[in-house]
Amino acid sequence: MTLRSTLRALFTTGKGVVRGLTDEEAGSDPFALFDRWYREAREAGLYLPESMALATATADGRPSVRQVLLKAFDERGFIFYTNYDSRKGDEIAENPRAALAVHWPILQRQVRINGGVEKTTEEENSAYFNTRPRGSQVGAWASDQSSVLGRREELERRFREAKERFAGGDIPLPPFWGGYRVIPETFEFWQGRANRLHDRLRFTRTDGEWTIDRLYP
Repeated sequence: MTLRSTLRALFTTGKGVVRGLTDEEAGSDPFALFDRWYREAREAGLYLPESMALATATADGRPSVRQVLLKAFDERGFIFYTNYDSRKGDEIAENPRAALAVHWPILQRQVRINGGVEKTTEEENSAYFNTRPRGSQVGAWASDQSSVLGRREELERRFREAKERFAGGDIPLPPFWGGYRVIPETFEFWQGRANRLHDRLRFTRTDGEWTIDRLYP
């Protein structure tokens, strides 16, 4: 972090800890509040502010969690990209629900999101895939994500073969690769406060409207 971003982070942290998350500050739109917090995390120069934990579960409720990157969000939901044949993809196919947790520790802020999951469109997938570095595009073709890999040399061989296959031309979107959109049903915003008297506000969508509850820390 640069000196400027460090000072900005300290200012944002101090404002949050001292003033907290008031009802007026939170407003009535959880997407607008998330957007503001996300922009403040980026402006503070935090490393990978888009990093988030993604929890999925099998049909019989066995959970798994991993870090993914938030690539886009709007009022429709929060998007990440992956191999559809990965473990997360298999679990979402069995049980199309997920939980997200975004944590910015230096700002003492956390956002939790729960909801259903849907695949993004092929147009959305292609538009994002075309922005990826060429090496990452090749890697998407080379990796049989979540499958057992005998030796690393096999992965490197598959990468070389894919690189040669697409040499000199554009790399197409793999048919097994794309995005998922988590459609929020609940948000929970956590703002750290002194004496562990933290602010927790939960937004719940009911019949298209958001209701807000303040929770004990």
